[in-house]
Amino acid sequence: MFEESPGNQEIKDQRQRGKSTLREIVETVLLTLLVFLAIRALIQNFRIEGTSMEPNLHDGQYLIINKLVYYLHPPERGDVVVFHYPRNPRRDFIKRIVGLPGEKVEVKGERLFINSEELEEPYALHTGGYAWGPQRLGKDEYFVLGDNRSSSSDSRNWGPLPRDAIIGKAWISYWPPQHLGLVPHYSYAATE
Repeated sequence: MFEESPGNQEIKDQRQRGKSTLREIVETVLLTLLVFLAIRALIQNFRIEGTSMEPNLHDGQYLIINKLVYYLHPPERGDVVVFHYPRNPRRDFIKRIVGLPGEKVEVKGERLFINSEELEEPYALHTGGYAWGPQRLGKDEYFVLGDNRSSSSDSRNWGPLPRDAIIGKAWISYWPPQHLGLVPHYSYAATE
């Protein structure tokens, strides 16, 4: 019978420790990747480009977008949403939902009408004179406008936004530091 020398046993122990360490590294990398993908499926970051959401959101501001919320309930009037631009789905835009599926939307000058009643918008706006509609939205269509109405490419220019183009709801502003906090949304329960 062969007896193992202490050197051979030491080599076996080192190999076992090496395999164990390699396994732990692979498990850690896979778990990290899984957590990253799960988080990415629920939230994503977004950088605002342009002034279409002034005075409420600003050029260069960074936001976290909640992608889970619209799996739990449909988008609501007053929500600030990020979506794939209908004319170029590789670009993402940010606007506020003002018209919901099935509603008749009309814009006259600086006034917005939903089902022939003027919508009072409680958030700060830079208004502009323009006309659109009236048009009834389809069952999966939303009417979105920038808060800076005179400097926004929105539903007035390219029509209603399809539901499947919406990525998620603007949730948290994290940069620059003076804008750190929740992105304000407005409830319109009384008008619905």
